[in-house]
Amino acid sequence: MAKNKKTNVMRLLEQHDVDYIPHLWKEMSDMDRYHNYKTLVTTGKSGDHYVFVVPAHAELDLKKAAKTVAEKNIHMLKQKDLLPLTGYVHGGCSPIGMKKTFVTVFDDSMLNYDQVSFSAGEVGKAVELNPRDVERVIAFTFAEVRTTEE
Repeated sequence: MAKNKKTNVMRLLEQHDVDYIPHLWKEMSDMDRYHNYKTLVTTGKSGDHYVFVVPAHAELDLKKAAKTVAEKNIHMLKQKDLLPLTGYVHGGCSPIGMKKTFVTVFDDSMLNYDQVSFSAGEVGKAVELNPRDVERVIAFTFAEVRTTEE
């Protein structure tokens, strides 16, 4: 990992005394694929935006996700709208450190692990941490929002 370049996500974790391990995605090939998570941003029928963090190997179940946030339906945010809304580019989106605060849902599969990884806020960088510690930094809930077929 480039030791000289911390991301905003890493700085926020440190400010809230959350232990993490920085990684480059290319270094993570030996980590179980079920421990890696991706951050997805959606828009509800109401126009509100929601953040979902799901296993990297799975898809977001839009029906489950909509029900979880009490929306009639939701759809994925257009890629061109991601940077202006969140401050993150596609492939570098993290649930921590967005420009605004959004309702955030972590897939409940995270509860099976003591350590998970997700984007550190830059393409190619990740943080590995205990998912329960993230509540020191952002508000979120756990719910099953992934597709269950594997």
